[in-house]
Amino acid sequence: MKKEKVELTAEEKAKKKAKTRAAIYTHRGFYVMFLPVFIFALIFCYAPMVGVLLAFTNYNGIKAITPEIFVGLENFQRMFSMSAFWTAFRNTLEISIIKLILTTGFAVIISILLNEIISLKFKKVVQTIIYLPHFMSWVVVASLFSLILAPTQNGLVNTFLVQIGVLDSSNMIYFLGSNKWWKPVYYIINLWKETGWQTVIFMATLSGLNTDMYEAAGIDGANRAQKMWYITFPALANTILTVLILNLARIMNLFESVFVLQNDAVLSTSNVLETYIYYQAFNSGAIPNYGYTAAVGLFKSVVAAILVLSCNELSKKVRDGRGIV
Repeated sequence: MKKEKVELTAEEKAKKKAKTRAAIYTHRGFYVMFLPVFIFALIFCYAPMVGVLLAFTNYNGIKAITPEIFVGLENFQRMFSMSAFWTAFRNTLEISIIKLILTTGFAVIISILLNEIISLKFKKVVQTIIYLPHFMSWVVVASLFSLILAPTQNGLVNTFLVQIGVLDSSNMIYFLGSNKWWKPVYYIINLWKETGWQTVIFMATLSGLNTDMYEAAGIDGANRAQKMWYITFPALANTILTVLILNLARIMNLFESVFVLQNDAVLSTSNVLETYIYYQAFNSGAIPNYGYTAAVGLFKSVVAAILVLSCNELSKKVRDGRGIV
């Protein structure tokens, strides 16, 4: 049966408005505190959305020379016909998904191992050491690993490989300039930098586990490995799924970590959508077409929105009806 809509009288409407105004006045301090955030969101999140209209023009930033001309879907047709665009799109998905799986997997393993450390002081020292790389700038990280992986006698890795006889001193590997080695090196650098920080979430889950379960398992004859497999890991399962789902919604936002590590020699392997947009806008060698780059950015945003909505539905199934948006 359809629920009948109840019409309010003029007097009831007036009372309702008065009640709302009174509530707003009572909590006016909270509204004042919220105002800067609201203004920030309007200026930096919603106002720039007007730029979406550029995706349907051939605007190049110089109105006096070439005014905005509406071209419809021409930029999107050009985008879908560009092999470089599809290469960047595939690289974005591949790099982001593999990085997500590896980082989450290693974070789980390290969290379980940290949880097994008996000495509280030693555990805190280890946690601090593995957290520190997260706070380093990607520019600093890129400079550091460029030195470590340099194809010269100053490069730590190449020098070590030469000393153990794996390489010849005249045939050193340029890891960051090789299409074969760039992605594996990128994944290793990300593991070193971000894995420790992700363990915070899993360690928080493990700290809430009931120790009685471990004691009961010990009485039943379970060893440490069996306790980890049958108690610790299942306790983390829901958190692992939640972390994967939440991070999957952000896989299209990949720029800084890739940009600082790539070079012209590995663009076919390392170029992702964000860097593709950057090079098209600022490093194409010709007058940039901001309409085209806006079209690529709009496509990326649409794909990201689809991923967010899909992850929200997955989250509702995993987290008992609770979504992420």
